[in-house]
Amino acid sequence: MSTAPALSSERQPAWFLALFALAAAGGAVAYVPLLTVLLPQRIADLQGGEDVAALAQVGFLGAVMASVANIGVGMLSDRMRMRRPFVIAGLLLSNALLLMVGTASSVAQIVVLVMVWQVALNLMLAPLMAWAGDCFPDEQKGVLGGALALSPALGALAGSLVTWDGLVAPSARLGLVAVLVSALVLPAVLLGKGRVRPGLVAPVPAPTEPVPVRQRVVLRMWAARLLVQVAEGGMFAFLLYWLRSIAPGYPENGAANIFSLVLVAAVPLSLMLGRWSDAHARPILPLVAAALLCACGMLVMAAAQTLASAIAGYVLFGLSAAVFLALHSGQTLRVLPAPQHRGRDLGVFNLTNTVPGMVMPGLTVMLVPRFGYDALFVLFAGLAAASAVLLAGFLRRA
Repeated sequence: MSTAPALSSERQPAWFLALFALAAAGGAVAYVPLLTVLLPQRIADLQGGEDVAALAQVGFLGAVMASVANIGVGMLSDRMRMRRPFVIAGLLLSNALLLMVGTASSVAQIVVLVMVWQVALNLMLAPLMAWAGDCFPDEQKGVLGGALALSPALGALAGSLVTWDGLVAPSARLGLVAVLVSALVLPAVLLGKGRVRPGLVAPVPAPTEPVPVRQRVVLRMWAARLLVQVAEGGMFAFLLYWLRSIAPGYPENGAANIFSLVLVAAVPLSLMLGRWSDAHARPILPLVAAALLCACGMLVMAAAQTLASAIAGYVLFGLSAAVFLALHSGQTLRVLPAPQHRGRDLGVFNLTNTVPGMVMPGLTVMLVPRFGYDALFVLFAGLAAASAVLLAGFLRRA
C-alpha cells in the first residue's frame, strides 16, 4: 500500500500506548452508557413511558451535531497546532453537560442538551485521535489499532457497571459516568507532554497531480470502513429482535452479555493481529481477512435455524467487525496525506461512524418486514465482502 515518506520512527513506550488506549476508551465510556441505557431511561421517566420518537429525534440530531463538530474541531486543532488543551476543555464541558442531562425537566431540554453535549464531546474526541497520529509512528500503527479495541469493550462494560443494582442511586449514574471518563482520559493527557514526534507533524506540500494516488487510497479506506460500519451498526440495533425471532422469549440480558463478551474477546485478538501486522509490515492483510470473516458470519446468521447457530454466526461476525474497526482506525492514521490537516481528515473519516446510525434504522425497518432478517444479513454480507475487495487491491503493496 502506498504510504507517506518515512517519518520519525521513534517508537512510543508501552506505558504511553496503554494510557492512550485508556483515554480513547474514555470517549466510548462517555457516550455508550448515556446513549444506550441512561438517555432512554431519562426520557421514559419524563414521558411516563417509552417514547421511541423522542429517542430517535435525540439520536439523529445528536449524530448530526457530532458529525459537524468533529470536522470543525479537528480543523481548529490543526490550525492552532495543539491537541491536549482541546481534550481537557472538551472533557470538562462534556462532563458538565452530562450532569445537566440528569436535571432536565423536559424532552425538549434533553434534545438541546444532547446536541450541545455532542459538540463538547467531540471537542475532546477529535483532537485526541489526531494526537495519536502526531505521536505514534507507522511502526506502531498496528498495535495502536489493536489497543483501540479496548474502547467499545470498556464502553459496553461501563453501561453494565453504572446500571448495576445497588451500586449507585439512579440519580448518581451520570455522575459516575463523568468520574469514569475523567479517570480514563486525564492520565494520558497530563503525562503525555512531549510525546509528539516532529517528523509526524511536519507539513507536506500539496500534490500536483489531479487525483493523487494517496487520495485514492484514502477514499478506498473510507469506503471500506463505511461498508463494515453499516453492517455493524444495523446488527447492533436489532440483535435482540433477531434472536427473539428464532427463540421467542430470549432474555434481554442474554443479548447484552453476548455483545459485551464479543467486544471483550476482540481486545486481545486485535492486539495480537496489530502486533503481527507491525512486525511483518503487512498493515492491510488483517483488514481484508477480517472483512471476509464478517461476510462469512453474516451468511451463517442468514442461514441460522437454531439459537446455537445464530449465536455462533453473530460471534464470528461481531469479533471480525470489532477487529476490523479497531485495526482500521490505526491504519487510517498511516494513509492520511497531510499531517497539517490530520484533525480535519479524521473528522471526515468520523462520518463513517455517524452516518450509518442516521440511515440504517430506517433502511432496516423498510427491509425486514417485507423480506425478513435473512435478506438483511445477505445484504450486510455483500457490503462486508465489497469492503474486502476494496482493500485487497493494496495487498501487493502492503
